[in-house]
Amino acid sequence: MVKFEFTPQEKEETLALYSEVRALLGDALKKDDEQLMRHHLVRAIEEQQMHRNVFGLNPVLFGFQTAQLVVEEIGLRRDAVIAILLRPSVEEGYLSIDDVQSDFGESVARILRGLQRIQQLYKKNPVIETENFRNLLLSFAEDMRVILIMIADRVNLMRQIRDTDQKEAKHKVSEEAAYLYAPLAHKLGLYKLKSELEDLSLKYMEHDAYYLIKEKLSETKKSRDAYIESFIKPIEQRLADAGLTFHIKGRTKSIHSIWQKMKKQKCPFEGVYDLFAIRVIIEETGDRSQESEKKLHSREVMQCWQTFAIITSMYQPNPKRLRDWISIPKSNGYESLHITVLGPEHKWVEVQIRTERMDEVAERGVAAHWRYKGVKGESGLDEWLTNIRSMLETSDGMEAMDQFKMDLYEDEVFVFTPKGDLYKFPKGATVLDFAYHIHSKLGNSCTGARINGRVVTLRQQLQSGDQVEIMTSSNQKPKQDWLNIVKTSRAKSKVRLALKETQVKEGLFAKEMLERKFKNRKLEMDESIMQVVIRKLGFKEVSDFYRQIANGELDANHVLDRYVEIQQGDQPVTGNNVAESAANFVLDESRLGNAHVQDDVLVIDKDLKGLDYQLARCCQPIYGDSVFGFVTINGGIKIHRTDCPNAPELRKRFGYRIVKAKWSGKGTSQYTITLRVIGNDDIGIVNNLTSIISKEEKLVLRSINIDSNDGLFSGNITIMIDDNTRLEALMKKLRTVKGVKQVNRI
Repeated sequence: MVKFEFTPQEKEETLALYSEVRALLGDALKKDDEQLMRHHLVRAIEEQQMHRNVFGLNPVLFGFQTAQLVVEEIGLRRDAVIAILLRPSVEEGYLSIDDVQSDFGESVARILRGLQRIQQLYKKNPVIETENFRNLLLSFAEDMRVILIMIADRVNLMRQIRDTDQKEAKHKVSEEAAYLYAPLAHKLGLYKLKSELEDLSLKYMEHDAYYLIKEKLSETKKSRDAYIESFIKPIEQRLADAGLTFHIKGRTKSIHSIWQKMKKQKCPFEGVYDLFAIRVIIEETGDRSQESEKKLHSREVMQCWQTFAIITSMYQPNPKRLRDWISIPKSNGYESLHITVLGPEHKWVEVQIRTERMDEVAERGVAAHWRYKGVKGESGLDEWLTNIRSMLETSDGMEAMDQFKMDLYEDEVFVFTPKGDLYKFPKGATVLDFAYHIHSKLGNSCTGARINGRVVTLRQQLQSGDQVEIMTSSNQKPKQDWLNIVKTSRAKSKVRLALKETQVKEGLFAKEMLERKFKNRKLEMDESIMQVVIRKLGFKEVSDFYRQIANGELDANHVLDRYVEIQQGDQPVTGNNVAESAANFVLDESRLGNAHVQDDVLVIDKDLKGLDYQLARCCQPIYGDSVFGFVTINGGIKIHRTDCPNAPELRKRFGYRIVKAKWSGKGTSQYTITLRVIGNDDIGIVNNLTSIISKEEKLVLRSINIDSNDGLFSGNITIMIDDNTRLEALMKKLRTVKGVKQVNRI
């Protein structure tokens, strides 16, 4: 093992940060905190309990960097700083949380327990790009400071790995920053940290795009600043003349937001005309405490519209670009007037008009409402998070935070699949609910599960953080009492459907068995006499009669004996005594006829056959193509080619819904595909193409659509073909036609 040592530069930087953090905390530290902390850190270093991470970062220096960030940027104090500095020792198993509690108190210990629980979650290899994982993270944290520390830790890590050679680890860290930590920072109103996470993620994952935009912004900064000044100057004069108290600022968009706009609008940097926005903020005057909320709001609205009128009288507005979020604020409380006007040099400029109160809400999110008149935002997660943010800034200590427990998810549990996919269930949901959520066939054959490696029954209730592996048996069948085991409506409906299908199958099986028995005895079955037999045997439902025969509870020979007795007794069966035909109680034959099973079999995931699937229209896969499955929202599976144009986005955003798939077997199915053909517009070229297609066996030409322009033709040919080998051969033949330039599969 490599010995852990400080470099001279690391030592100098650590000592400087140590002094800075100690000064920032001031009297927040308790009497023996500093001495105990020095003792733990020095002993851990001397006894070689500290280790550098995959990026080679010094854990002590890294801890002080993160501690400085949480104090300066977020406002956390003593307990969070101590937890951050002791975290490496606890994770290495060198220091127990009980020891930490003894030396530094329950609050520090609780933060470390939360960090440890989340570390254990990560070991389950979850797919982090999901709202479910974000929510599970929050429910496991218990103390909100855990989440705030994790955000600060990730910001610090992103700052430090700029020059690392560990490209794969760097990419993973950047993806997590973009998909997990930036949205959490946004929810908490930590907009500065959110923007930094997004920009650094873009810098590391899409290096060329980041530096292109950065260079373009640098090149245009001087002219942009001059333009903003020339735009603002006349507005300032007019607003001052109107007696308004205000300040104006120009704000350049972040590199990440510019890149998102370029991608959305499919345009180059020069095509993004709103690189900056002018913000007019009307300042508060007078004693607000003496005015009612209604009167205050009315005055604010009047001042905003007065400013709007002055600006639009100076610069021509674009009415299509007016956004009035003052009359009807956004659901998150955002209030502002947005208008795009034609400024000097015929450039469109976005102007945002708002008061100081509105600006604080816009900058800090819904949290600002807690300071202004106690206005509450939306209920649930967002309200809780923004309340925490407000408490951080207004409370003297962390007592309120310590008492604020996580109760948002008391009615929900979050569980993992063995692959790390994460699912949400209502509290009380069982293993059987989980199985049916994955797939009906898995539910129908479920016998139990392994939860965190321990075998349990299908009745076992799920707990947050469980890793569930379903166990199945080909002999297992759905049972009536399963309706009392499952808790979700989705699972209940699937159990009912399975029971109904089982009854139908048993009915058909039992009926066929009886018919064979009758045939063996050379008897003709009379439906009316059979109905009398069923009633005489005590059955009210024909389905129950056939089910008992199928299960062996009722002997078919006994039924035949009773049938012969009644037939020989010549008992008339007329009028209302005639029971409805048993045929009406079984599956409609027309439905059976439509249940076509494909000859070409797709094996999905781990050797699962016979699952319902559809071929995606976007890439039209056919037999022989390299394919994968994508689980859709309604639970069905769409099959895509691995080179489908949508494949990269599906893998990036919904990797947890991708399943393996491959072709197995070969049948008579044909598939629709479309070919794009481009060539010289010569006489007879289309005839030559169709002639080749018509000569191919087992190939059907569905449609052909050709357009001609400037001596070239281009068009789509839709055909039915049975596999990709024949398709490749056909495309090769078409390319040999004189004048044909390209033949590509769409």
